[in-house]
Amino acid sequence: MDHTAHHTHGAAHDHAGPGEHHGGQAGASWGTAAKATVHCLTGCAIGEILGMVIGTALMWGNVSTMILAVTLAFVFGYSFTLLAVRRAGLDFKTALKVALAADTVSIAVMELVDNGIIALTPGAMDAHLGDGLFWAALLGGFAVAFLITTPVNKWMIGRGKGHAVVHAYH
Repeated sequence: MDHTAHHTHGAAHDHAGPGEHHGGQAGASWGTAAKATVHCLTGCAIGEILGMVIGTALMWGNVSTMILAVTLAFVFGYSFTLLAVRRAGLDFKTALKVALAADTVSIAVMELVDNGIIALTPGAMDAHLGDGLFWAALLGGFAVAFLITTPVNKWMIGRGKGHAVVHAYH
């Protein structure tokens, strides 16, 4: 029986479809993995873009700007899950544990790939906000990060980890 029709906390946390189990008996679908990755990518993108814009606007160095961007990516990524599970009735401490368990690996992989793409794109680290190269490297990095993180999330959800942890609370 497909339970996705009664889901109320956003598409990123769809329940398993027919024949899928979050406990690891069967693998997660690619659709479920992609939705979890979009959820993480949304938080990461907001935080990272905000960090890049702030660091660049303040004329910080590359390392300081990237540290701010990665930090904000984790903050926003965790916040989306934290808010969703708090709405489900969890106390803050439990909700924080769920968010950390659900998102840490996904965000870490996404940030490693995305920032690796930016760092390896010639001239991207020195590009300014008005440069097409700045945005092309950033958005291209997000696209590659999505493609690499989705199979990671599929594997984790299929074993009852990552975003599968959130499903117990809605």
